[in-house]
Amino acid sequence: MPHQERLKKTLRVTFIGAAVNCALALAKLVAGLAGHSQALVADAVESFGDIIGSLIVWRGLVVAAKPPDDDHPYGHGKAEALSSAVIATLLLLVAVGIGTHSLREIFTEHPSPSPWTLAVLLGVVVTKEMLFRFVLGEGHAADSSAVKTDAWHHRSDAITSLAAAVGIGVALLGGPRWAAADDVAAVVAAGIIGFNGWRLLQPALEELMDTMPSGAVIEEIRATAATVAGVENVEKCYVRRMGFQWFVDMHVRVDPEMTVARAHEIAHAVKDAVRDRQARVRDVMIHIEPGHR
Repeated sequence: MPHQERLKKTLRVTFIGAAVNCALALAKLVAGLAGHSQALVADAVESFGDIIGSLIVWRGLVVAAKPPDDDHPYGHGKAEALSSAVIATLLLLVAVGIGTHSLREIFTEHPSPSPWTLAVLLGVVVTKEMLFRFVLGEGHAADSSAVKTDAWHHRSDAITSLAAAVGIGVALLGGPRWAAADDVAAVVAAGIIGFNGWRLLQPALEELMDTMPSGAVIEEIRATAATVAGVENVEKCYVRRMGFQWFVDMHVRVDPEMTVARAHEIAHAVKDAVRDRQARVRDVMIHIEPGHR
């Protein structure tokens, strides 16, 4: 997928998510305050976090799409992983905030939530689950870690809304003695949000730390290079990710009696073969090693 087409596609998805989040967050906040539901208010706070997350994704995608320059010769692709890490960290902070507040509220007397808040939450759950599936599908199509992380942010919001709905339902059925069920649901939701935040933070950190892709990818690149005429074998092969693209470093063995000009031709042939085979490979840096006689 061309860079500009990928950027337009991912930005469109991000803006749709932000718009839906804004509407849902306002609706949940108003309903939570008016309907005396701590879980619904906590859910609204999480949705406002989603909006911030979408803005971070938007900025990360724009920066990642910038071409290489003198200060960033490898491009700006790491901005995408960095935005993913920020969103995941935001999820963790939201989880701590919601969990702490809800734990305090469990031991505080307050009125039971209004019945109509349950209908609001069920509508939110359906909307957010649909949004999650749409954004995740687009994230996989564009292979964007930031968009996929943003999608799971939507799923976290759907889960917190569902937990809040269960808590409100228990509080309504159990009467005043079960009013704290609303807060217990918020604590459970906070735990789920925290788990998702930690799970999403790991792949983002792996990309920022230049963790290599799967062994199958490495082996395919090595096998492709080995098919080029004049290559005796591939001694080393390192691959690192920069946003959507990969950068490859290889040590290739050739005949030690070969001229520099011929070795240079082979290096270019290896580079072209690897890039033709793997569309995501942006560049291949090849170090020529003398083979064994």
